[in-house]
Amino acid sequence: MPTPSVEDPLAGLVGQNNPLPNHHPEVNTVVLWTGCVGSPVMMSVRLINGVPSCDDVSMPKPGTPLPAALIPDCTKPEAHQAAYRSAKTNDAIFVCIARQGQRWQVELDAMAGSGPTIPDQAVAVLQSAIEALVVAGMVTQGNIAPDYISMRAIESEAKAREIAAAFHAALHGLRQLYTAVPSQRRRA
Repeated sequence: MPTPSVEDPLAGLVGQNNPLPNHHPEVNTVVLWTGCVGSPVMMSVRLINGVPSCDDVSMPKPGTPLPAALIPDCTKPEAHQAAYRSAKTNDAIFVCIARQGQRWQVELDAMAGSGPTIPDQAVAVLQSAIEALVVAGMVTQGNIAPDYISMRAIESEAKAREIAAAFHAALHGLRQLYTAVPSQRRRA
């Protein structure tokens, strides 16, 4: 395997699939290098038929949303428990997708991390986005509370991943904004 350099941490590794020893050929590990120049960090993601396996995916550190391809599939209860435990351990916002019959659901739980509760104004923005997804027919049911979001009956895994990644990024961004900008409520 090529070794990244400080100048180019992605040297020779972008999109590289590395078969795992003693595994089936449809199981691969994609090696990714992330981080700032001078401090590359390696992360590997186990793929089964091109789909990330929840067992090897951990929730990101606080302030780091997951891209759609890395949203864990927590259809099995043990996968859900492992991913939630990982989110709590990493003090991160929990996010996952899960198959429900022929459709998919998205779940986000900000209570897994220790960040501030999402303010009412931000919840209203997220609620508006969920309502737009329902009106467009992409989601048939959406629930939102200051620290929890779920959406059900999403047509495809790809769309569930896209929606989960977007809401995960939004929750991270809104938390950062809420922390950085003084609130009138806090002063009262």
